[in-house]
Amino acid sequence: MDLNLKGKYALVCGSSQGIGMASAIELASLGANVVLMARNEKVLKQVSNALPKNENNHDFIVADFSKPKQLKEILEKYLQDNKIDFNILVNNTGGPAGGQIIDASTESFENTFSQHLINNHIITQALVEGMKRTGYGRIINIISTSVKQPLNGLGVSNTIRGAVASWSKTMANELGVYGITVNNVLPGATDTVRLRSIIENKATKTGLSEDEVSKMMIAQVPLQRFADAKEIAYAVGFLASPSAAYINGVNIPVDGGRTKCL
Repeated sequence: MDLNLKGKYALVCGSSQGIGMASAIELASLGANVVLMARNEKVLKQVSNALPKNENNHDFIVADFSKPKQLKEILEKYLQDNKIDFNILVNNTGGPAGGQIIDASTESFENTFSQHLINNHIITQALVEGMKRTGYGRIINIISTSVKQPLNGLGVSNTIRGAVASWSKTMANELGVYGITVNNVLPGATDTVRLRSIIENKATKTGLSEDEVSKMMIAQVPLQRFADAKEIAYAVGFLASPSAAYINGVNIPVDGGRTKCL
């Protein structure tokens, strides 16, 4: 199996922590030159310095995903200044606050749509010409198992994640002719800051302890545990590799079997 990414350039969004950071580490370990993107410059420097070097050139871009227009300008300037043709893009953004969909404000839908789908589109448009030039393109979107089976209490997230999945499938159909694949990784309950926030909110609303909420969530997973972020990153690494060249337009749950549908 060919997992070698030596000489490839990867842009990993939301890579200052969690699944994004784990994905950046995995891609670097496979030989890629990794450019991190998030809004916390101090943390980005720390993560960049900690990436496996392998004689690679790692870098980072400071950008706020709540400001799409500004993100577009920052990314375009970076590409112009550095003359990099990216081969791999990992679209990854933190999810919105939980809650029932009936209680959600219209602003929460608009903001989440912008932070996820609009930003994904801006970044993809900026990078796809480079993928065409190099003849190698892998676009990997970190979404959620909710695109297969909506999750209770995550109304806004369920809605927007579904939109991103449809966007991704359409993009896969259009870009396949250039040898560019577009796929979605669907994490289940993964031990990240995001999951701990969800657990804390559920505990507050239900009156249960955080430990009790965690045990209830784990009980829904056939493997009886939460995922480690690096286990999601392994799927990202494979989809980014030469060996995944014929996998295109699919949703791949990495959830320990929690999703009950096929």
